[in-house]
Amino acid sequence: MSFAFTEEQDLLRQTARRFLTSKVGTDVVRRLMETEDGFDESIWNETVQMGWQAMAIPEEHGGAGYGFVELSVLMEEMGRAVFPGPFLSSAVLSAQALLLGGTDEQRKAHLPGIAAGEERYAFAHLEGRDLGPSGVQLRATRRDGGWTLSGRKSYVLDGHSADRLIVAARTGDEPDAVGLFLVDGDADGLSRTPLETMDETRKQASLTFDDVEVGEDVLLGDAPGAWGVVEQVLTRGAVALAAEQVGGAQAVLEQATGYAKTRYQFGRAIGSYQAIKHKLAEMLVEVEAAKSAAYHAARAVAAGDEDEIAIAAPLAKSYCSEVYEHATGDNIQIHGGIGFTWEHDAHLWFKRAKTSTLLFGDPVHHRAKLADALGF
Repeated sequence: MSFAFTEEQDLLRQTARRFLTSKVGTDVVRRLMETEDGFDESIWNETVQMGWQAMAIPEEHGGAGYGFVELSVLMEEMGRAVFPGPFLSSAVLSAQALLLGGTDEQRKAHLPGIAAGEERYAFAHLEGRDLGPSGVQLRATRRDGGWTLSGRKSYVLDGHSADRLIVAARTGDEPDAVGLFLVDGDADGLSRTPLETMDETRKQASLTFDDVEVGEDVLLGDAPGAWGVVEQVLTRGAVALAAEQVGGAQAVLEQATGYAKTRYQFGRAIGSYQAIKHKLAEMLVEVEAAKSAAYHAARAVAAGDEDEIAIAAPLAKSYCSEVYEHATGDNIQIHGGIGFTWEHDAHLWFKRAKTSTLLFGDPVHHRAKLADALGF
């Protein structure tokens, strides 16, 4: 199996890196961390003009018609820059939910807005620690002409600023009786509260649905049994996140290596000491292995091979999470005293690594899924 990227994919990477390097430095990231929405509208519009939001959306729905490999290339470069913005929540999770679970009419109605960057969507599925269907307790009750939604969602990526929400709600007492509903961000009875989190570069919100009334046509797909779609969306989100983690790990490896070459102690660059050499070598090996895992998972999704996705996705998410955490921790240690100060840029990647490890399930969760897929 070849893991080589095409010339077009390499050009996409180069273009994305140049843009992010020039437009999204750590000074910009820190400025946006302090804002409520967490992103810059002008930067978002520039990424729209480059076609990023449209990357993995079919051409018939206003997209660029590329696949998950190209999307993962973008995610990797965003990870290098600790990119602040609703790309993962809108262009990945929500777009995938519509592609996997929506009707033709719903895809035609909503995907062009995502592809054009004109509307930002958020995927609201989580309510607590339970990642299975039993964790969905927000209730959808049938009424004449539609549904009434009551309950809460938490840890919703960009849920406070999204124009529309895709909400998982319980439609019955059966374990997998879960439906996905399209809800306007300004719907009557919906309140949205930004959350304080460790990683302020990726905003999250708590949502409260106080008898929010929606029409029949907002139920995603043809039936309320949508838990399988939720799982597919989260799996693809995990693969995209693994690519982002690889980009972040590569960035901190470069930071640590650069510092080790220029920081002198006792008349020598600290990189010349065996302990630092070994630490950097271990980081390099782990990052390269994580790339292989992430790239393989992205190709499996692009090929639509569900059997391979069931193995490659949890493997990539569990391993890339641990590598990213390990790399960011070692980067801080190599930087020494200055690295341990919260003001140092190394902590931007460290905090992103910590929260990304838990997003869509921690390594223990994904290793359990991997074991199930392998029949252990």
